[in-house]
Order: sequence, then C-alpha cells, then structure tokens
Amino acid sequence: MRSQVQWTLRWESELQLDEHVELASFFRNTYGPTGAFNAKPFEGSRSWAGARPELRAIGHDSNGVAAHMGLLRRFIKVGEVDLLVAELGLYGVRPDLEGLGISHSLRVMYPVLQQLRVPFGFGAVRHALQRHVERFGRHLPATVLSGIRVRSTLPDARLDLPPTRMEDVLVVVLPVGSAMSDWPTATLIDRNGPEL
Repeated sequence: MRSQVQWTLRWESELQLDEHVELASFFRNTYGPTGAFNAKPFEGSRSWAGARPELRAIGHDSNGVAAHMGLLRRFIKVGEVDLLVAELGLYGVRPDLEGLGISHSLRVMYPVLQQLRVPFGFGAVRHALQRHVERFGRHLPATVLSGIRVRSTLPDARLDLPPTRMEDVLVVVLPVGSAMSDWPTATLIDRNGPEL
C-alpha cells in the first residue's frame, strides 16, 4: 500500500545542505535507471542539473522524498517575442510511486503560478511522455504543443561541445495570467539559458 504524500513548497534559499543531499540522492535514483549520464549531474550534494530552480514543490512520504518539481521564472524567446514564463522542470517521482502523476505536482504549483502573476507556465518534455502529460489537461488548462524546437545553453561552457543544443520536444503551456491565444505562434523557442 502506498503511503500518503505530503507536499511542501520550498524557496531555494531555504534549503539546508542535508536537504540538497537528500534531493541529489533522490534524483540519482530516479534518473539513473534512464541512463547513467542522466544521474551524473546529481553527484554529491548537487540537487539540480542545469539551471537552478528558485522554488521547489517537494513531496515526502514515510520513505523520504517521493516527488519533485522545480520552478524558475525567466524570459524566453518564442519566435521573435520575449515572453516571461515560469519554467517548470526538474520533475521526478520515485520509481515505486510511478503513477503518482505529474498532475499532482502541477496542482501544487498552479496556485503558486497564480500568486507569482506570470502569464504562462512553460515546460518541455520528451515525446515518449506525450500521453502522460496530455492527461493533466483534465485537471488544469494545459496545452501540449508539438513541432517546436527548443534551444538551450549547456549548464557549463566546455571546449569539447557546442555552447547550445537544439531539441525537438513537446512544449507544455499553462495559461496563468494570460489566455492561451496570447501565446505566440512559433517553431523555435530559445531559453537563453540552460534548461531547468
């Protein structure tokens, strides 16, 4: 039987070292099965992979961290339009709780998006998660867009890699302070920074 998950919202500056260590272990265990490279950013006490979130929704149960979603306000360029968004990412759910659903963490985050008065929540996910993310449209006004490339910088400048990467991903948009009709039409989004 699954234990009850309790959600807390934590600003990044509130987290203590032991919490970063616990989250880093959670991400290594959650992302590691998808490939050793995916767990690598979380070595030691590093609890973020690319851009560091400013706010985290963290689900705990009797076994520790159960789920996580990060939020970072930033300006992205959608086509030629600079647009303020709250990027949602760094999502994970402990393998024994799969099926808990990204929609639970989004329901925790949505009131925060409203309080922050951002026009949109924004996220990018792999195509393999399409059915998964389309399900939360039942509970939230989310729109999943395809055919859009997203450009991001690498978290670290390296001599052996280009400074940016381009991905063909699904874009998830949550209208918050603006209507979905206000989202610009474009086939390229530039994060102007690393992904969350």
